[in-house]
Amino acid sequence: MEKYEAEMELQLYREYRDVVGLFSYVVETERRFYLTNHVDLQPRSTENGEMYFEVAMEDAWVWDMYRPARFVRNVRVVTFKDVNVEEITKSDLELPPTDPAGSGPDT
Repeated sequence: MEKYEAEMELQLYREYRDVVGLFSYVVETERRFYLTNHVDLQPRSTENGEMYFEVAMEDAWVWDMYRPARFVRNVRVVTFKDVNVEEITKSDLELPPTDPAGSGPDT
């Protein structure tokens, strides 16, 4: 069972690596990790003053190895826990240039 889960995790990581460049935002909640191009985060409060967050996303990819389809058209999350939203900088996704002469620091 552990080997199966490790293989599923590796497959999920590879899929993430292939799709991350298609998205602009990373959204992390207590239960899930999402990639999306549209996110709307609204802080709300209950009648007794407790704070919660309502997060709406469109055309998202979900990090969840147990889902057969990870692309989701609309997602709505309501949570009393923290929500982290980060904009993906495209330069963060680029690999450093390689030296065409092959004389890098290790040679």
